[in-house]
Amino acid sequence: MKRKLLPLIPALCLLLGGCGWLNGSFVSVTPHEAPKQVSHTDTIVAADYMEFLSALKQLVSAGTEVAAIHVEEYPEDTLEAGVRRAVFNVTHSDPVGAYAVEDIQYEIGSSSGLPAVSITVTYRHNSTELQRIRRAADSEQARTIVANALEGYEAGIVMLVNRYENTDFSQFAQDYANDHPETIMEVPKVTQAQYGAGDSRVVELIFSYQTSRDSLRRMQAQVKPVFDSAVLYVSGDGDDYQKFSQLYAFLMERFEYKQETSITPAYSLLRHGTGDSRAFAQVYAAMCRDAGLTCMTVTGTRDGEPWTWNILLDGEEYYHVDLLRCSENGRYREQTDAEMEGYVWDYSEYPACTGSPVTAETTAPETQPTENDG
Repeated sequence: MKRKLLPLIPALCLLLGGCGWLNGSFVSVTPHEAPKQVSHTDTIVAADYMEFLSALKQLVSAGTEVAAIHVEEYPEDTLEAGVRRAVFNVTHSDPVGAYAVEDIQYEIGSSSGLPAVSITVTYRHNSTELQRIRRAADSEQARTIVANALEGYEAGIVMLVNRYENTDFSQFAQDYANDHPETIMEVPKVTQAQYGAGDSRVVELIFSYQTSRDSLRRMQAQVKPVFDSAVLYVSGDGDDYQKFSQLYAFLMERFEYKQETSITPAYSLLRHGTGDSRAFAQVYAAMCRDAGLTCMTVTGTRDGEPWTWNILLDGEEYYHVDLLRCSENGRYREQTDAEMEGYVWDYSEYPACTGSPVTAETTAPETQPTENDG
């Protein structure tokens, strides 16, 4: 930031020569190069610090590079300190300014005997980028914006969030993908930056994918019919146990599965028959929720190895279901906490599964899904 206390401002006259309120001419002592974008606006007037700060914020929000602010009613003895303070506020505390502005230079001078301040703003993000900033009333609305961006596989977004609460959007992306395998084919690497201070912040998120956007959208379109078919596969008049076991049969009998980790877990599982315990648990939970059933994923260990399985609500009791162990044993089975020998998980994070052991065996429906379903 540079400041010059001058009686006249030459470059401003040259840049704003078409403004009718400039009856005299600003004469330059230190000429500077004219910026690429010049804003010809109505007269901007500020009578005190708050009005000057508000005017400067509006100029920056509009992407204006050069402007003049009339300060004839601003007390002369506090003008210089007020301008300096306002410039610092906009470039450091104001969310949009902190995000967009590289530097603000100003000159205090006069036009036809009237005090005025010329402003020259250098941006790191141009006016087109500023217009693309999305507005969120609070952090909850911001998460909705991010969720939509993830489902659309956007490369990144910038949000102005009012009533901002500190949010780890990288973790949010992971959690959202875990809960929505039907729409999120790959979890991106998330780079997060935030700008400003106070209740409002500008949040910039960059999403990096290993798979191309077009490929991810094709995958998304290919798995959707499978999830739709799963809902139709569930008997509407059956009890919870029957519905859970029907979805187990629908999923587990599609392929002779190969246990393998993939960066596109739902697609690899449902289209190619490869997946790890996490992929099975996430896809099964989503299918259950689509069918109106309560089912969640549990992260822990099995026999000392990282493992993921499900906890579901059957009637009024919660039970564990490990799809891969069910497959190994040749039948669907719900288990209580006491029956989960060899498993370790954070008991405080999940409901207790203390109901009576469920021993009923599943009878597979007459019509079984095949690899070509969906």
